[in-house]
Amino acid sequence: MASSSPTFAAMPLDVLDDPVEQQRFTRWVEDGGRQVAESSFQVSGMYCAACSGVIESALTGVDGVVSAQVGSASQRAKVRWDPKRTQVSALVKAVRSAGYDAVPDAAAPAREQRRVERRAALWRVFVASFCAMQVMMFATPSYVATGDELAPDLRQLLNWGSWVVSIPVLLFSAGPFLRNAWRSLRLRRISMDVPVALGILVTFIASTGATFDPDGAFGHEVYFDSFTMFVSFLLAGRFLEMTVRHRAAESLEAALSGMPETALRLEPNGEAMPVSVLRLRAGDRVRVPLGSAFPADGRLLIGPTQADESLLTGESSPVTRQAGDEVVGGSLNVGAPVDMQVERVGADTRFEAIVSMLRDALSQRPALARQADQWAGPFLWGILALAGLAAVAWSWYDPSRALWVAVSVLIVTCPCALSLAAPAALVAAARALARRGVVLQRLDALEALASMSRLFLDKTGTLTQDQPALVALRDASGAVLDLTASPVEVGDAALLAAWSAHPLSKVLAQRAPAAVEDRWQAVREQPGSGLEGRRADGSVWRLGSRAWVLGSSSDVAPATDQPVVQVWFGPVGQLRWCFEFAEQLRPDALSAVEALRAGGVGLGLLSGDASRRVAHIAEQVGIADVVAGAQPQDKLAHLSRAQARGERVGMVGDGVNDAPVLARADVSFAMGQGALVARVHADAVVVSGRLQDVVMARQLAQRTMQVVRQNLIWAATYNLACIPLALAGYLPPWAAGLGMALSSLLVVGNATRLAYARPGPV
Repeated sequence: MASSSPTFAAMPLDVLDDPVEQQRFTRWVEDGGRQVAESSFQVSGMYCAACSGVIESALTGVDGVVSAQVGSASQRAKVRWDPKRTQVSALVKAVRSAGYDAVPDAAAPAREQRRVERRAALWRVFVASFCAMQVMMFATPSYVATGDELAPDLRQLLNWGSWVVSIPVLLFSAGPFLRNAWRSLRLRRISMDVPVALGILVTFIASTGATFDPDGAFGHEVYFDSFTMFVSFLLAGRFLEMTVRHRAAESLEAALSGMPETALRLEPNGEAMPVSVLRLRAGDRVRVPLGSAFPADGRLLIGPTQADESLLTGESSPVTRQAGDEVVGGSLNVGAPVDMQVERVGADTRFEAIVSMLRDALSQRPALARQADQWAGPFLWGILALAGLAAVAWSWYDPSRALWVAVSVLIVTCPCALSLAAPAALVAAARALARRGVVLQRLDALEALASMSRLFLDKTGTLTQDQPALVALRDASGAVLDLTASPVEVGDAALLAAWSAHPLSKVLAQRAPAAVEDRWQAVREQPGSGLEGRRADGSVWRLGSRAWVLGSSSDVAPATDQPVVQVWFGPVGQLRWCFEFAEQLRPDALSAVEALRAGGVGLGLLSGDASRRVAHIAEQVGIADVVAGAQPQDKLAHLSRAQARGERVGMVGDGVNDAPVLARADVSFAMGQGALVARVHADAVVVSGRLQDVVMARQLAQRTMQVVRQNLIWAATYNLACIPLALAGYLPPWAAGLGMALSSLLVVGNATRLAYARPGPV
């Protein structure tokens, strides 16, 4: 019944303009008061950070493109475009015209693209390595022969053989370096491949001149062995680097590929028909077999079952879901076959929201990378100048080695490792956080999180659970009764509560007796007071505030400035039962607060609730800095004062009133079940709903910045140590190429450790 998703790479580009297919990789967003499309692509052919700028320039040059962001480490692009002025096919054509390729960011085409890229890269490495071995055989007699042991005509014949074997290396294997350098120069940019390509061309041209005319201006020395070995080593390093990136992409897709492609939609006659999930609409009834993923967000019609939500929340244990409970699209049905009713589809589902946030983060260019771009141009011009000066100096000292030294300087100073130091680490950390239930929306937030000195917490939904708990049952005299052996009338109260969407009513409704027909008629709800219903005997009962049940007033809400909230039940004018509700701390709230405090983070509690309730929670977790009854502007002012003192401030919240302070904080988290506006303004979303994951995120952020510093120190040390060796003539071009490839690989490998790092203090 399953159908494979289309392989866009093999399709005509016109297919990408189909609005139905675009749902897989495109969403609609507001930009400057108008609706624009935002599409995600995976890009191939990128070899350094400067490629991001080239592709962005190509995309923004398309009429109708509002903005374009390309992440070099993740090789993903996010493009906002006006559908009235352009189409997806035009975007892909623009990327291809710049010398790269792009496919929609969907699993099937991305896998095919990686396969093609890996195959081409492997062939380039094979051709370069095979030819390098042949060239070394041709060059060996010249190295080992002394005096006149090697006749001039034989030496010339061996040079001709090396030249012929080197041509495939230049035209095929070294093609990516030459094309990238040409594109950069054509766009008046200096990329990392410019000095590499220049070194390749100079070496090959000079060696060719020496081969054709040993007595000419280029002399008689040839460097085909250094040329082919350099290309081989550099391609091998980039192949290993590409393999690391591909594995990262595969692990990311495994975490994001939970949404099925087809669903069994129940027709009016009860028949289950397989349809594309793109054709589902709110209100559809869907059958979900055992072992299949829920195709959309909705509610169970038939239960119970168990749902594995580990890909969405990081929670490893399946959770029980009863009939009427919400289920999340992308989670796995591991209990029993069930039917569900669709409530949210496509981009509105929680799964797609997580995917969208993660794509946004991975398509960003971190501030550290943007800073590197600012000095990359002057640095590379300096490299070219240094190589030129080295050639001039050696032409006076030893002309036969001038070219050799200049090429080595060009190669060894190429700052590929420096350009990868920060982006590789930040992307690896984002992947690790996503697997544990924290989705970053801004990669730069990791730097602020690592140095955070104060964290403000909201109360409701952040320190406490989303819903209060029923903690006690009392009779009219105030005596506490056993909740597990409650009278029948308590079950009637739960049935009446099921008519309301109020948070307290939802908690009480969970105690409604199973398989009991609802006995209430003419039910009405008085906002701020409670519910009223008529029983079969004609008596009218009420559930709500004390005054509401007594009938003295219908407009008086229960007092909220109490740690415990009371809800009364009984016939109008008579109090029978009292339900007491209290806020409950999240199971991990106390341990999370203690861990943050132990890590040197000052803590504060900002809440709009009444002071006694806020103080009660603050006392339980041991937070002294408390602001209660706070309006959004009060929270914002309190946070701003902390920033004015020079503190790096974080915020964790979930409500609409938290949005301004989340946006103002140096780093902010929104709880996964919180309001949409809070999630939009936050730097990260705690999808798992676990406060302990904020602690884990800070620990990983600190480890990430350590890795970034390690990478920068290593890359800088390597360049500073090797430049004098190259200038002194102790570092041949092939050794410079090997060192550069290994340096880049070491940086990427060091960053990759973060993706598998275990949470813990730094």
